[in-house]
Amino acid sequence: MSRLPTVAVVGFPNVGKSTLVNRLAGGREAVTHAEPGVTRDRKRVRCEWNGVAFELLDTGGIDLEDSSELARDIQRQARVGIAEAAVVLFVVDARAGVRAGDAELARTLRGAEVPVLVVANKVDRPEDEHLTAELNRLGLGEPLPVSATHGLGSGDLLDRVVADLGERAVPGEEDDLTRVAVIGRPNAGKSSLVNAFLGSERVIVSNRAGTTRDAIDTELEVDGRRVVLIDTAGLRRRSKVAGSVDYYAQLRSERAVERADVALVVCDATDGVTAEDLRVAELAMRAGCATLLVLNKWDVTQTDIDDARARVARKSRLRPSVITCSATRGRNVANLLPKALELADRAGERIPTPELNRFVADVVARNQPPARRGRRLKLYYAAQIGERPVRIAIQVNDRKLIVRDWAYHLENRLREEYGLEGIPVVIDFVPRSRSQR
Repeated sequence: MSRLPTVAVVGFPNVGKSTLVNRLAGGREAVTHAEPGVTRDRKRVRCEWNGVAFELLDTGGIDLEDSSELARDIQRQARVGIAEAAVVLFVVDARAGVRAGDAELARTLRGAEVPVLVVANKVDRPEDEHLTAELNRLGLGEPLPVSATHGLGSGDLLDRVVADLGERAVPGEEDDLTRVAVIGRPNAGKSSLVNAFLGSERVIVSNRAGTTRDAIDTELEVDGRRVVLIDTAGLRRRSKVAGSVDYYAQLRSERAVERADVALVVCDATDGVTAEDLRVAELAMRAGCATLLVLNKWDVTQTDIDDARARVARKSRLRPSVITCSATRGRNVANLLPKALELADRAGERIPTPELNRFVADVVARNQPPARRGRRLKLYYAAQIGERPVRIAIQVNDRKLIVRDWAYHLENRLREEYGLEGIPVVIDFVPRSRSQR
């Protein structure tokens, strides 16, 4: 688990918790929308103030009178978040005053063993601070007026948080983590797989597609290494979610891929590897993310694994490995994260220049580039100039002589030789300057 102290942000639905998290963290990490109940899982966001680092824990809105199954799941997640916290921020809509749900939640929080700060949100002007007076009825101390939208009072709130953390405060520093994003189509079993990794119900799982709407970060240790596991909302084509709250969840999922080192693309094995699964893998590749295809629900299907792997090899330039598992039964789950870490390590390795040049010369000797208009492409010198993605620069006589199929052939041989299946590779063919001739 993370060594940073946790500051849980709780409250009734639609009081502005996620907007406040975004304000305090200085970004747009949490999904916000006018529709109540957008946040469902516990979402951790790193925050730093005056050199002190901690994690903000955004939770789903707690409505203790809502008896629906999803509401009960959200309430359970929020209670677990409160139990983990070193400080609790109880967010209340100052303009709405004390509602029955606020009073009921306040009774629960009065028994907390950690500091609880009442955050009077939506105080957008200094002259509106009188609206906080009614919130003293909650019995949790002097309310702190804040406008999550405009930033009023956010600095004072952060000062109080750091003061209440006391000895638990941790100096801010750059972390050295491997980030693994769990991505895929809706209802492929991503959250079930994350829970299987963690051995607990860390994220809400439902048979209804689209339960997860945010990218949920959880830190854990795998073989002595610190790993951040990122559960994401199901990826759809943007045109299918335009204008809805799911559109913003889609953007968070895409951003999660951009900051990950490895993506586990979870596929529903009952459907096999579909064109949409390959589109998701392509999205990860374009983001420079190493990729592994995971056929989940393997216990309830007769899908031909060899056929699935052949399809992936034909259709994807990245040629990611395909692994089967069952998140609900635990089959092969223990092998997935070690394989993801191995893939991350390979993506960060460098190929020695002399070895790379011998490899290129061998490929050319076995299969020369085809001639174009009587001229043939010549490759003079190769060197790796970057990693994540692996980037190779090769000096050539004339870029116009490059034949795409032969360039793909070279890329495929490179993957086979150096175990780069599932790792983005960029080959730059650079014209040789006259001074080098």
